[in-house]
Amino acid sequence: MRKIVLFAPALLLACSTAPAAPIVHGETPGHTCQEAGTDAYVGKAGTRGNGAAIKHATNAAVLRWAPPGVMLTMDYRADRVTVWLDDRHKITKIRCG
Repeated sequence: MRKIVLFAPALLLACSTAPAAPIVHGETPGHTCQEAGTDAYVGKAGTRGNGAAIKHATNAAVLRWAPPGVMLTMDYRADRVTVWLDDRHKITKIRCG
């Protein structure tokens, strides 16, 4: 009986697992948006191809289009890039977050 009492804590420790990494809302692992170099896209057409290129160039996981007159949420996401468009669907601004 004494041996069981001595080894019980060791057995419990052997069954425990390391704590999982915390999930951070608004971040996709490996994707943090970087705005550097996006000025080259300003003035170009807001097409699917340009959107994919912007998403790739910024390392963003999420691409959000912002046409004129559309309300956007103000939540911050480190893995998102937002592309603003004018009335002619030309890109006017690109920002991370």
